[in-house]
Amino acid sequence: MTHLRGKKQDAMWISKPIYESLPYFYLLVGATLLGASMYVNHWHWPSICFVVGLACLVAGLVVLLKRRDNRVTERRVGQRQDY
Repeated sequence: MTHLRGKKQDAMWISKPIYESLPYFYLLVGATLLGASMYVNHWHWPSICFVVGLACLVAGLVVLLKRRDNRVTERRVGQRQDY
């Protein structure tokens, strides 16, 4: 097991289904806010919705890609190298 500052790294605070669905939730919120920015016309809300929506889309993509790369790397490390 890998330790991170004296604590076990594999301890999760939230359940696995929620953890796995978070990037998709970020993408959904981002797309919804980007869509809302086209229809909301009060005060600075279109700009706020656009910026937060874009940030959510970027965050969701970053988390998805980081997890994918980490899983591929872990799979490669677990494989035996025949020379």
